[in-house]
Amino acid sequence: MFPTFFLSGFECSTFIWKDQGRRDLVAETQHRAHVEEDYAFLRSLGIAVARQGIAWPFVDKGGRYDFSSLDPFIEAMNRYQILPIWDLCHYGYPDDVDPFAPDFAERFAAYAQAAAEYVTPRIRGPHFFTPINEITFFAFMGGEWGWTAPFGTTNEQREKLRLALCRADIAAVKAIRAVEPKARMVHIDPLILVVAPRDRPDLQDEADRETYEDTFFAWDVVAGLRHPELGGSPEVLDIVGVNCYSFGQMEYREHGPHASLEPHDERIRPLGDLLSYAWERYHRPMIVGETSGLRDGRPDWLCDIVEESLAAVRNGIDLHGVCLFPAVDMPNWHTGEWLHNGLCDLVEENGSLKRVPYQPYIDELRKWQKILNRVTELDEDPFSDPVDLSDIRKAAERMKVSSDKDWC
Repeated sequence: MFPTFFLSGFECSTFIWKDQGRRDLVAETQHRAHVEEDYAFLRSLGIAVARQGIAWPFVDKGGRYDFSSLDPFIEAMNRYQILPIWDLCHYGYPDDVDPFAPDFAERFAAYAQAAAEYVTPRIRGPHFFTPINEITFFAFMGGEWGWTAPFGTTNEQREKLRLALCRADIAAVKAIRAVEPKARMVHIDPLILVVAPRDRPDLQDEADRETYEDTFFAWDVVAGLRHPELGGSPEVLDIVGVNCYSFGQMEYREHGPHASLEPHDERIRPLGDLLSYAWERYHRPMIVGETSGLRDGRPDWLCDIVEESLAAVRNGIDLHGVCLFPAVDMPNWHTGEWLHNGLCDLVEENGSLKRVPYQPYIDELRKWQKILNRVTELDEDPFSDPVDLSDIRKAAERMKVSSDKDWC
């Protein structure tokens, strides 16, 4: 499906943040200014696939579109032979759009069609899109926690926003495929586990509901398993992208975001088991859509992610890639501090953000590329020889890796 097993991407949120107004994370990380360098860096790492955002709020002016801001990205991707997964809505929508309005799905589908018409002739296929990134998490941020527009603060508002996003997503898939029938969709959401507090076992039902219902609700709708009147189907869902972070296993809180479990917490569930659960639910091709450790934990986290992924492959899941996200560092949305979660750290230098590769993380990537018989640097035509998944399965069997709870 992809030219390389390891993928990457760039933080591209365009939300209206609670106390800062409209934000543009592509600008905050200076990815726009460093696009040539950023894509050359991915090529040097043997990564030929990257999640790249299209900023809906900035290209859509009242239903009229100007995609010329994408040209430098397209030129760089073509030059360095990087295949994009186009992210059409990364938490942000135009100022004149109301996600609860009756025409929201129609407005988003029209934009998605226009975006597909612009990018598909300019990029060598196959063509991949993520219509709406993290519908479930977007609904929490904007519908219940009040972090981003539309600034909802109740469970009811979250559920209403979630369904509106699902409806728009399905409409967008169909609009994109009217332009490019062979376009593939990558539907991305966090893969999580929520457990009850030790002193509140009475909250276990609520924790289980979030783990086994809320986590999968959006995917279920897009797959046609819920609200079939919206037009979802397995083909619309297409590729399931699961985001895996250490803070994705949490202790339930009745109000606000949950508390992350510590690495040695006995309530942790092996990630390979969670991957297998998602596979059994949909039986669709899968990728790890985002993953990264923090600071000096990045190499160990990558090792654990790949081992757990291989354990799930041994259990039969159809895994097509692992996305090391982000390629370059990103700020904590709340504090602005650099997270140090990228393949490159960002260091301020004379008004510019210098890219500083984090070598231990890269060394760990190189180790796994060799174990999995993957390229460490792209050849002249990386698209000519897609990943042979039998290499991945053979490595999993050869290593006899199995899932465990150890994050250390």
